[in-house]
Amino acid sequence: MDLFELAAFLKSRRARVRPRDVGLTAGPRRRVPGLRREEVAQLAGLSADYYTELERGRGAQPSDQTLAALARALRLGRDERDHLFHLADRRVPPAAHGSAAHVEPGLLSLLDRLTTTPAMVITALHETLAQNPPAKALFSAHAANGVSATGGPTTGFLYRWFTEPASRAIYPLEDHPHHSAVFAADLRAVAARRGHDTEITRLVARLRRASDEFAALWDTGDVAVRRADHKRIVHPALGVIEVDCHSLLSEDGHQRLLWFTAPPGTEGAARLELLCVIGGQDMSTANEGRPA
Repeated sequence: MDLFELAAFLKSRRARVRPRDVGLTAGPRRRVPGLRREEVAQLAGLSADYYTELERGRGAQPSDQTLAALARALRLGRDERDHLFHLADRRVPPAAHGSAAHVEPGLLSLLDRLTTTPAMVITALHETLAQNPPAKALFSAHAANGVSATGGPTTGFLYRWFTEPASRAIYPLEDHPHHSAVFAADLRAVAARRGHDTEITRLVARLRRASDEFAALWDTGDVAVRRADHKRIVHPALGVIEVDCHSLLSEDGHQRLLWFTAPPGTEGAARLELLCVIGGQDMSTANEGRPA
């Protein structure tokens, strides 16, 4: 691994990213072009000390997941992402799946521009790859819907939905049958698009063994691509927020941009607006005694 080449590349990419490109406020006292080191670290989910060591040509060799997170934070194109992996002596991972996946540039560009609307990029198997700040605030209490930490379909929200009961706290209990049916039908559509994909085959087999509910839904043969849906999301401070979930698929169908809106003038719209103001801060004390 050429630590100094890696450090130089990271510095050059950091210098070209404008704060507004990644949803940050430039502020009047900024003295460096592009992003600060601590801002890159925050966007990539790394410690500022570790990222600083990388830019100084020191530190431990970064993992595939760390490199992928840096590629997203620095808004690297596919060729730049591949170059980053080569500099770190890492094999370039598959582009479609897991936490080391490269987010489609078009979807990431749209995500960057959705600053007041919760939005995220996920894989077709519901592994979360990137979220904007409003989405992080909306889903902050639901770890299962966060960015996948280790990669692979079994870390995604679809697998957890059928295997980890705690993941379902994101939706009211009475809505669970609807979401289960949507997940199963959408997975069958993904399986059809990919043909004889061993990853899908293994995932379906594991789900059938782990969940009688999934097995029963799979055996119905229902198939439907999830393009839009109405959801009620449980937020710990704001209560139930009713939203419309929209979906935009990448050209190859491997990734999706999801964004969440509510009709103007509705309670859902008011709560989404408040969510963007309070962000991910803990509102439990401030809202104590406030009706949901």
